[in-house]
Amino acid sequence: MTTETTTYRERRVRSLAFARIGDFASRWTFMLPAAIIMIAMLAYPISYMTQISFSRFDLMTFSPGEWVGWDNYAKVLADYRFWSSLRVTAVYLVFALPLQIILGFGIAYLIHAEWRGRGLIRGLFIIPMVVAPVVAGGIWRMMLDPLWGIANYFLGFFGIGPFDWFGDPNLAMASVVIIDTWRWTPFIVLIASAALLSLPRDVFEAAEIDGANWWQMLCYIALPLLAPIIAATFVVRWLGAVKMFDIVLSATLGGPGAATKVINLFIYEEAFRSLRFAESSAMAVLVLVGTTILTGIFLWGSRRLENEP
Repeated sequence: MTTETTTYRERRVRSLAFARIGDFASRWTFMLPAAIIMIAMLAYPISYMTQISFSRFDLMTFSPGEWVGWDNYAKVLADYRFWSSLRVTAVYLVFALPLQIILGFGIAYLIHAEWRGRGLIRGLFIIPMVVAPVVAGGIWRMMLDPLWGIANYFLGFFGIGPFDWFGDPNLAMASVVIIDTWRWTPFIVLIASAALLSLPRDVFEAAEIDGANWWQMLCYIALPLLAPIIAATFVVRWLGAVKMFDIVLSATLGGPGAATKVINLFIYEEAFRSLRFAESSAMAVLVLVGTTILTGIFLWGSRRLENEP
């Protein structure tokens, strides 16, 4: 009897082991095409960029030449323009991301309520998302033109302005934030609308029966339940916002001066206008490492919110 029990256990262990191996193989069978594409699209460019950042770039052969170690990184870290562009990027992120999250979830909460015409409004909110960033920047550049723009014309009815939207450093950054918010808030509205639809209705109905108004339901029911979704949405939007380039290029060209020259635009100009490919590659590596670390921190915080009871 003992021998039969031992044999059964051994067969059971072997079958479980084969099942795990089969499950592992099936998962990688589905993941392998995506993994190959990711390696082809990301691994080689990143490794090549890293190689250039540690070398002296040869413009004659257009390839990395002599190995110089950390010299390119030392030049970048000593360049005040690099730190200035990082500071500009940080200012943009500090203002744009919270504004978009607040507007997105606030608009979604208002649209979620029962009122006539909300379906049409939802459809209209999709329009900015389908507009190309370069086109959006060009359109807003015309709208905010200090002489012929519709924005100053409209503000003139209230005795305000005119404003030089792209000539004043503070207004230029505000213009970039406005354009980016106009384009990306609908994306957050869609995510927030889907999240609101997934919330349990009985909780809101019970609060309404108890006499809670819409503001109390928002603050004490909706926001606590949506906290993990808000954190995840912030991470998704952060990954898009940190790559800001095209709207600034089409709307302000980084001006006036360097008031809106975000880090990606600065790297682009250093590489393809000044032909400093080695230094720009070092900048790109530093930005990639910093973005990866911050994204990891944000993901850790998002998981903490999801796991909280």
